[in-house]
Amino acid sequence: MMSIEIQLDVMLAKRKVKSKDLALQVGITEQNLSLLKQGKVKGIRFSTLEAICQYLDCQPGDLLVFHPESE
Repeated sequence: MMSIEIQLDVMLAKRKVKSKDLALQVGITEQNLSLLKQGKVKGIRFSTLEAICQYLDCQPGDLLVFHPESE
């Protein structure tokens, strides 16, 4: 299980932005954005993260949450 959770869907809801609009602005496909929202990606380019943060007017920490793995 990944210990970093992507909360993009939460920020989209807060900003009242549709996934389709964000994907268009950021320059990624809706399918890739969907995978990102579901946490089904191994990584994200800083340029993509920067574009998302710029469009949604948020910080990377608003999108990524670290959950320490329990021992």
